[in-house]
Amino acid sequence: MARIGVDVGGTNTDLVLECAKGVFYHKVPTTLKNQSIGVVEGVKHICELAGIGACDVDLIVHGTTTATNITIEHNGAETGMLTTRGFRDILHIGRHKRPYNFSLHFTVPWQSQPLVKRRNRIAVSERILPPNGEVETALDESEVRAAARLFKKRGIGSIVVGFMFSFLNDAHERRAKEIILEEMPDAYVTLSSEVANVMREYERFSTAAMNSYVGPKTAFYLRDLESKLREAGVSAKLRIMQSNGGVSTVESCAARPIRILMSGPAGGVIGGASEGEMAGERNIITVDIGGTSADISTIPDGRLKTMNPRDTYVSGHPVLTPMIDLVTIGAGGGSVAYIDEAGAFNVGPRSAGSEPGPACYGRGGTEPTVTDAQIVLGRLDPDLVLGGDLKLDPALSHKAIEEKIAKPLGMSVKDAALGILKIINSNMALAIRSNSVARGIDPREFSILPFGGAGPLHGVALAEAVYAKDVIVPVAPGITAAVGLLKTDLQYEHTEAVIVELNAATDSQLARINHAASRLRERVMAELDDDGIPRERQHVEVVAECRYHGQGFELRATMPDGPVTQANKAAVVTSFHDQHQLDYGYSYRDAEVELITLRVIGKASVDRLHVPKLRPTDGLDIDRALKFVRSTTFDDGSTLETPRYDKAKLLAGDRVPGPAIIVQHDSTTLVPPGYVAQVLDYGNMRVHRAGVA
Repeated sequence: MARIGVDVGGTNTDLVLECAKGVFYHKVPTTLKNQSIGVVEGVKHICELAGIGACDVDLIVHGTTTATNITIEHNGAETGMLTTRGFRDILHIGRHKRPYNFSLHFTVPWQSQPLVKRRNRIAVSERILPPNGEVETALDESEVRAAARLFKKRGIGSIVVGFMFSFLNDAHERRAKEIILEEMPDAYVTLSSEVANVMREYERFSTAAMNSYVGPKTAFYLRDLESKLREAGVSAKLRIMQSNGGVSTVESCAARPIRILMSGPAGGVIGGASEGEMAGERNIITVDIGGTSADISTIPDGRLKTMNPRDTYVSGHPVLTPMIDLVTIGAGGGSVAYIDEAGAFNVGPRSAGSEPGPACYGRGGTEPTVTDAQIVLGRLDPDLVLGGDLKLDPALSHKAIEEKIAKPLGMSVKDAALGILKIINSNMALAIRSNSVARGIDPREFSILPFGGAGPLHGVALAEAVYAKDVIVPVAPGITAAVGLLKTDLQYEHTEAVIVELNAATDSQLARINHAASRLRERVMAELDDDGIPRERQHVEVVAECRYHGQGFELRATMPDGPVTQANKAAVVTSFHDQHQLDYGYSYRDAEVELITLRVIGKASVDRLHVPKLRPTDGLDIDRALKFVRSTTFDDGSTLETPRYDKAKLLAGDRVPGPAIIVQHDSTTLVPPGYVAQVLDYGNMRVHRAGVA
């Protein structure tokens, strides 16, 4: 069985292929205008590299930034909205919160960049009442039909329907969809009860609006990619990475693109967790540094964390969909260094991307970037990047830094380049602390796991900045996110609002909980059935999202395997208390606990990528891997003659003392003076201070 993982980044598209002949890694430039072109070319190239035919590939798992980029670039579909009369402006009012409480200068994203313009939000007569979903005012179907005709006249083909309390009774939303499709058969329609069947009207409406905003372009991309693969002779099943760490089908993700807003970064976190496991480390801080951004996640005791719903914002808009807990900042190899109007020295978040790219690419870019700083300091060899496939011009890097940074600030080019790296490392260290120290996690007990094309160049500096114990460099750092795609499971999730005070729950309320759980189980199992997963391979988990009475947001609690009864409901309550204690450091064991939402997660395990072990060291000198020696400048400003070693020629157990640079096709690892890189069993490396075991 041949399987391919494809991760599309802002600069490069990374691929990993596993087949009977072994594991193969490859990179190709990202085609930003249409990512599917680069993906198809990459699939063909890696098959040629492995010596197999494209028709021999059985499965392709894809991590994409298509939906994310739409939200960042604000170029989604023109969207119309139907909502309950009197509630037209919920998307504008939001929660009446300031994005930055103490800032005098800020914009409000949901007002300055609305997902649905006010003129395209049309209120219709209907009303559902809490707490049982009773119909107070029937849906006025003529108003819905008139609104659909107006949308059609305006050329709007993406419609969101969000009615008050539809999570208690979705009959009006479903009927509105039927009417819209009668008037506009080709419309892309999202119901709030389908994408976020939970309470909180603003967040639910925002989630549905985001789905319709990114939906048409994302659906087109996914189906276009599937079509292009077929035209190229690739008949493999195509699966898409979701934000929650599972994979799903093209059809499912085309209908619910909000599930893949963090598709690419999620694969990196899973790949990082797997690399930590191979190195025998369960406490890992992953730092995925690509060309455009850095994605950071803390993995305690080998457990991936799911972001709290209150924190799941995308481009300033709340999105109620499960996401792996991570922080993304504009810090990558392509991050641009500049001097602002006040004379301050800045790096990022703006990126040169791949077109024109850093100055050294020779594609017309004139602004200095982090990659240019690495070139000037001798940490990147311009003739070795991507195995020599990407030729870089160091003179252009020197010129860009000199003209844009060094001369205006009256410093040397070397000091300017060191300043660029110091600023970008400081930005990433702050993000690491926000995802660890700020949440009660001590980085001194964790290993930094840097990956992405630029990751291992920054690993030791970041470990020093946050006092992490050491650095674990993955087997193929530049391809780790793609590797993660082949180490994840098929996964579906469905939710239903079931608001019950658990401590005082009656038998009829418990029956309502069990009935809802049974319905949700049937839905996820049906999706797994449709995907050809036999029942014996299906794993279904029911999660209770609970809170203390009056609390703003919920935490997940464990549900019993069978029905909830008067005898075992206390176990759910205790599980919530324990989770609250873990997350916040305190709990109220005597307080009332409310069940708010039931979430059912259906999974199907897949065969994981198998990375072969390296041959043990022969005990001979590591000079067998020596390529040459060049001058390199380190963070303390010292310039030393530094050997370059070919990673492919190092064996398990080899120790490479710093200063050294370890070169491989997809990435470069910097080992500063006073540090040692130890090659581990699978070809990953542990970089630590010399003399420290």
